[in-house]
Amino acid sequence: MLRKRLIIICCGLCLVVAGYAQTDPADTIPVPDQTLAIDTSIDYDDMLNELGAFLDSLIAPRSYFLITATAGNGYFNYTNRNNTAIETKKKLVLSPVVGYYHKSGPGITVSGDMIDDGRKYNLYQYAISPSFDFIKSRKWTGSVYYTRYITKKGLPFYTTPLQNEIDGSFVWRKSWLQPGLAANYGWSRSREVERRERYFELFDIRRNGAPTEDTRDRIADFSLIASVRHSFYWLNLLKHDDYVRLTPMLAFSSGTQQFGFNQTTGSNPATIRNATKIRYNAGNVNLDDRLKFKPLSLTLYLSPEYATGNFFIQPQFILDYYFPAQEKNLTALFSLNIGFVF
Repeated sequence: MLRKRLIIICCGLCLVVAGYAQTDPADTIPVPDQTLAIDTSIDYDDMLNELGAFLDSLIAPRSYFLITATAGNGYFNYTNRNNTAIETKKKLVLSPVVGYYHKSGPGITVSGDMIDDGRKYNLYQYAISPSFDFIKSRKWTGSVYYTRYITKKGLPFYTTPLQNEIDGSFVWRKSWLQPGLAANYGWSRSREVERRERYFELFDIRRNGAPTEDTRDRIADFSLIASVRHSFYWLNLLKHDDYVRLTPMLAFSSGTQQFGFNQTTGSNPATIRNATKIRYNAGNVNLDDRLKFKPLSLTLYLSPEYATGNFFIQPQFILDYYFPAQEKNLTALFSLNIGFVF
């Protein structure tokens, strides 16, 4: 509450100073109250009240449904015709998302990923994610969520055998620059690794020149992500109830990478309360059979969003530097989210 009052007071002082600076120079004949002249065509009280109400609407918990559709680029690793090497291809991914989030914290999200298989767009993976969000504090926000991935069998490209993920995130929103910390742990059964054994052998050949002895008993990965962000807002641009939000964010990821986490477009609609879930997006993924915690990526996210009423549109640009890659460390991805919140 104190933060909101300080913001409103500062905005009011800036408007008064601006109005004072635009007054005409004093004449030799004094005019009563001339030094207090401001632009009377603007209702400053109404403007400050609107700003305060908008800040309240961003912080106050509420229940809502979410329906979005995302289109974005993703990188996929295919085996060549002779099954002797892996080729990385950039593909367009379509991702529908449906979710419900209660104001007390619990939520549920169902999503899917579709890719063009040469004949049609094929739903190759979908995910169910129950979650709980800590959103009642004005100083910080946090999320804990579990995701279960269901992936089609017999795909021509590599998908991680990790079927289960637990994520936790924390963002301190009291300061102008908002620091955040997120952790991710993924695991699965050994039989999921066996189904992808051919890909692991090819990855090992490409990486070390010979396949490793056995990786089936190591079916878990862990990552830790530190980030910093700030959101800028512009209100009432085209109509009374619209706004533009721009959120630049820089994230540094470290962790183990034996199998790789589930990731495609890496899109994170900002209207989802667990949008602090961050993914790196590398076109040249190097899996490592050794359980070793190491730097993975440095990622810049630019996420403008335009919203009016229940509708929002959110393009997202991701520039990622992937440390383990031997070449082509820097990759760029673009995605577009369109959806409704009601």
